[in-house]
Amino acid sequence: MSKKQLYTIEFPVRCSPSILWGFLSSPVGLQEWFADKVDEWEGVINFTWGSGSPEKARIIDEEEEHFIKYQWIDGNKDEYFEFRITKTEISNQTILVITDFAEKNEIKDATQLWEYQIKELFHRLGS
Repeated sequence: MSKKQLYTIEFPVRCSPSILWGFLSSPVGLQEWFADKVDEWEGVINFTWGSGSPEKARIIDEEEEHFIKYQWIDGNKDEYFEFRITKTEISNQTILVITDFAEKNEIKDATQLWEYQIKELFHRLGS
């Protein structure tokens, strides 16, 4: 198995960081756009898509309203996915930066999946 590569994608968001934070860090918020069902039990977040088995993750680092980093429990310990909220200096626009890992030949497909998910997030945000 080849080593996955780190990649980042950015999305301008038309909402405040505090509203966006709720959609990135809570089971209720994540269930609105990221997975069909999200729940947390004893620090383990269960993400379920369709009728499949839950994928389990842990929050490995976070700073409220700035970033949250998740790691799949069954995944490589050096890999994670992160949501980071930044602001542009000039226009003060909110930017969502997603960091993830994928095989080199799968980065385009993974990026397209994130783009689809983020469209759902924007729909939920009303932006």
